[in-house]
Amino acid sequence: MGRLSLPLISGPDTGLVVPAVQLTGLMRALADEWERWTEDADSGLDAGTVLALAGVLRQLGDQIDVECISAVSGD
Repeated sequence: MGRLSLPLISGPDTGLVVPAVQLTGLMRALADEWERWTEDADSGLDAGTVLALAGVLRQLGDQIDVECISAVSGD
């Protein structure tokens, strides 16, 4: 996996915050990496499980995107 850089923002009394677009991008990149792992027959991973986890990670990223869009649009 390549090196990823995430900007951190310090909020008042909230600790560190990561922009949602960066977080969902990281989640999708991780899911892509997991899927590549399943292509290695010698990995010892159960491909079905890894693919299912990658799918869940993508769905969570999609859910975060939808929630952010809804919050910004005022719906």
